[in-house]
Amino acid sequence: MTVLPLPAVNDLELYDAYSQAVIGVVEAVGPAVVSVSVRSKPGQPRRAGEGSGFLVAPDGYVLTNHHVIDQAPVLAARMSDGSEMAAQVVGSDPATDLALVRVDGGSLPFLAVDAGAPARPGQLAVAIGSPLGFESTVTAGVVSALGRTLRSRDGRLIDNVIQHTAPLNPGNSGGPLVDSRGRVLGVNTAMMSRTQAIGFAIPVATAAWVVAQLMARGRVRRAWLGIGARTMPLDRRLARFHELEQASAVEVTSVAPRSPAAAAGLKDGDLLIRFGGRPVTGIDQLQAQLRDWPPGMAAPLSLVRAGRAFEVTAFPVEQS
Repeated sequence: MTVLPLPAVNDLELYDAYSQAVIGVVEAVGPAVVSVSVRSKPGQPRRAGEGSGFLVAPDGYVLTNHHVIDQAPVLAARMSDGSEMAAQVVGSDPATDLALVRVDGGSLPFLAVDAGAPARPGQLAVAIGSPLGFESTVTAGVVSALGRTLRSRDGRLIDNVIQHTAPLNPGNSGGPLVDSRGRVLGVNTAMMSRTQAIGFAIPVATAAWVVAQLMARGRVRRAWLGIGARTMPLDRRLARFHELEQASAVEVTSVAPRSPAAAAGLKDGDLLIRFGGRPVTGIDQLQAQLRDWPPGMAAPLSLVRAGRAFEVTAFPVEQS
């Protein structure tokens, strides 16, 4: 029997739709992904590390994680073509674990960072990084859930974090999480070490806000009220008496001298029920509202002190 040669077939035709989608994403997105290297200065104790990042503008702005570049004496970025460039920190934001660095260059491939690609549970999620200098390391999974919370390394709460199942290799921190069309869904930031395939990414809307702040002034502006506080369950009788639907509030545990809270007359033991006209049920929610509050803008506060409800106005200032 004569065996006839098989007709030539395009390799992509041998892959299923899922594989083709991932391949297309990698080919489109990969050139914008870089490796961010931490080096030591001559004569200093040796320090080295690697993370990932991606270009967000054609003139060399690279978005990565704050913990990748934190206190780095020397930074370098290895591009997708293998070339290496010196990198300078533009600014960082520990509260969202995001940082912006810049390399010299123009007309570089980049990924748009905006709020145009909201994630949806169940959709394809592709994590691309450049860990340890390896070009375009790729893992794929799905968006598992939205609205997760994750604490940054300075203890602040990062809101609306994306949970996904694309495994994050060591060094993938700072790389993009993208959808099947190559649009940025978020910035990969952490993985739970005691579980399998549970990764987290800072949502693209948060990243876009932070990038704009860092480009404009090299830091992120947040409002500061000047209190120490904790989440406190509300006594049911107190909640019924004041017709409160929430089950908890923020108890003031300390007031910083000469702070906006001190000027407004807040005292230890006060229960903060509403901030800026919106209920606050815990310290994390208060931090989230302060993050979005314009410094210097009047903020009405609803309080309960010794069982009596009253309102004051505070003027949160920019956090130094």
